Amino acid sequence: MKALHQRVNIVPILAKADTLTPSEVDRKKCKIREEIEHFGIKIYQFPDCDSDEDEDFKLQDQALKESIPFAVIGSNTVVEARGRRVRGRLYPWGIVEVENPGHCDFVKLRTMLVRTHIKLTRESGTDFPIPAVPPGTDPETEKLIREKDEELRRMQEMLHKIQRQMKETH
Repeated sequence: MKALHQRVNIVPILAKADTLTPSEVDRKKCKIREEIEHFGIKIYQFPDCDSDEDEDFKLQDQALKESIPFAVIGSNTVVEARGRRVRGRLYPWGIVEVENPGHCDFVKLRTMLVRTHIKLTRESGTDFPIPAVPPGTDPETEKLIREKDEELRRMQEMLHKIQRQMKETH
């Protein structure tokens, strides 16, 4: 994070939150916040709400700010939960739902990135390019970098597609 925080917006995430108890998640979030402050890492700063914003938006914005780092779980599986199909993970003791706010912060992260702050996260990054990989880098590393660049390009295309769809529906 120290190498990137001057160049890009960093949104801290605590991954695999389903492997932790709620109290462990709280302790880890607190520790991450402390380390971010201790090392002087700049993370994405939510803009202050305007005084004319409605109360619901202000409350939502405050909840998003308090959720950093976002504790998330991932799943590429759709499972049956209480008669409905949800994205999540099935364990012997129950189901962890990706989009259940009681299980993780994914919905808050998505809201922040895609719905309320997408323009600001893009605009508040710096305008200078990230330097190229130094010459003489290991060929395997170069291959991994090319693969990640391609993955990033695909994700950006997907983001632009979602943005177009959102504009069309509003």
